[in-house]
Amino acid sequence: MKKYIILSLLVLIGVSQIEAQHAKPNLAFEKNIHNFGEVKEDGGTKTFEFKFKNTGGQPLVVHNVKASCGCTTPQWTRTPIPPGGSGYVRAIFDPRNRPGTFNKTITVSSNAQNATIILRINGKVLPREMTTADIYPRNMEKIRLETSHLAFTSMTPNQVKEESIKIISTSDKAIKLGFLNVPSHIKIKCIPEIVQPGKAAVITASYDAKAKNDWGFVTDNIFIIFDDVRKYSNRITVSASIQEDFASWDAEKIKNAPVVNISEKNWNFGEIKQGDVVKHQFEVQNTGKSELIIRKVKASCGCTAIKPAKTILAPGESTLIAAEFNSRGKSGRQTKTVRIVSNDPKNTTTTLMITGNVKIN
Repeated sequence: MKKYIILSLLVLIGVSQIEAQHAKPNLAFEKNIHNFGEVKEDGGTKTFEFKFKNTGGQPLVVHNVKASCGCTTPQWTRTPIPPGGSGYVRAIFDPRNRPGTFNKTITVSSNAQNATIILRINGKVLPREMTTADIYPRNMEKIRLETSHLAFTSMTPNQVKEESIKIISTSDKAIKLGFLNVPSHIKIKCIPEIVQPGKAAVITASYDAKAKNDWGFVTDNIFIIFDDVRKYSNRITVSASIQEDFASWDAEKIKNAPVVNISEKNWNFGEIKQGDVVKHQFEVQNTGKSELIIRKVKASCGCTAIKPAKTILAPGESTLIAAEFNSRGKSGRQTKTVRIVSNDPKNTTTTLMITGNVKIN
């Protein structure tokens, strides 16, 4: 008899637990994954609705729907859904600028007993056909260029490098390309020199770092002219970073190298009146084991920095670099830099910061 009573109680407890569980809202999607297949990059947004039912015994509320990235913009049923009711989560995918395969997730949070559900959309975006403007984004009067910047990146002091820029003519007539303001360390030409309407060409240049005789990041501006007409509006920038090549140094040489040490790399001049000139001296010390050579000192616009009289420092020796900021014509918060180029293999360029506020009377 006692066993029968215990068994009956266990059955009643199990039934009550099932009923309590059934009473909670339950989120049941028809499908959790949708494959869009192949879609065109320029074909516009694609939409799919994940439909669901509340198979529980209480109203269902979807609290939030969050996509894994900004390319999917979810929408969903925001009103409470009664038992047996239906709702949706709408996934909107924008294929623009997203060629290739995609696999995105959508996280659905609700008050259901299955409180978090992950939905997924996937497919493949077929790239759109590239236009002339895509291939040559930089417009310059009678031509378009893939870029207006010839970057020679890192160069050693004695190196000569070549770089090129692809162009295309947008003129309805043949045009002759020439160049103005070309420095002696750069040789530049267009191949072919005369470009036919709608045809492509290449601007090629060589850079002689030895002839430049400079250090650190350096730039030059060269102007493109058409049919020998002198004009200074069509500019391309040529840049290079000239520094010593330490790749061949062994561990022993690096161990005994010079080391730039500047205890104060940031100087705040506080608040000054417009027109005031403030000065500061940065102390540079060689804490390495061989001679430190200060190759170059360069300040940003609005600030001057004087290269020290002593540019070769023995181990333990120090010198001062004087910086001056002229606030004439400046107002508000100011941030200027002073860059020091040296033969420290681990720190060839050291940047000092000068900050403060210029108050107008």
